[in-house]
Amino acid sequence: MPRQPLVVAVAQPHVRAYDVIANAVEHAAVVRAAHARVVVFPELSLTGYELDAPAITAEDPGLAPIVGACAEAGSLALVGAPVRGEGGREHIAMLAVDGAGARVAYRKVHVHRSEERFSPGGGPAVLDVDGWRLGLAICRDTRFAGHDAATAALGMDVYVAAVLEHARDAQVPAERARRVVADRRVWVAAASFAGSTGGGFDRAAGGSAVWAPDGELLAQAGPDAGRYVSATLRDPGH
Repeated sequence: MPRQPLVVAVAQPHVRAYDVIANAVEHAAVVRAAHARVVVFPELSLTGYELDAPAITAEDPGLAPIVGACAEAGSLALVGAPVRGEGGREHIAMLAVDGAGARVAYRKVHVHRSEERFSPGGGPAVLDVDGWRLGLAICRDTRFAGHDAATAALGMDVYVAAVLEHARDAQVPAERARRVVADRRVWVAAASFAGSTGGGFDRAAGGSAVWAPDGELLAQAGPDAGRYVSATLRDPGH
């Protein structure tokens, strides 16, 4: 039985440094506008790439606007935030938010040395949405073929990446996406931070995009913040 098509949007919202509440409102507006089953946001999208931003939990009341928007739209939002973990550890994480609330879906495995505050996540993760298996990645994870290989071993239809690159490295997300497509023959959806943020990223690349398993670029945003694009994923022959 073929699966129903899956509409995936990749977004690069305007982000205010440290302001989870304002950013959640912005995320909610994107969810409502996108009309997508899954809406993917960039790395640390709820705080900006501010490596000293306070960690949150999945129960943070500031997430309520996104929960409400997902309930209205029937969407799942994948949003980025620093989170508290076990034993006092903190992680760069991807939260899965729907109308029922939020949960930590994935913790970044390949943290950069500049992110020494954060502990690596325990390993790859796959999220099932309407029979489509979404393999999750955050930024530097996409550099390592071993990461998408381990994720594919769990059963993966789509490699979903939340990324941040400087404008001078704007080609990097696409290069990595094309490698994943070539190696794994899966869809790739990459939400790429746009605008200005911390960590030296005065001009982030943007260019969020979706690729098909045959390598076709299905949709791509420009470099500016406040944009999103979407694509419909279908089983072969449907």
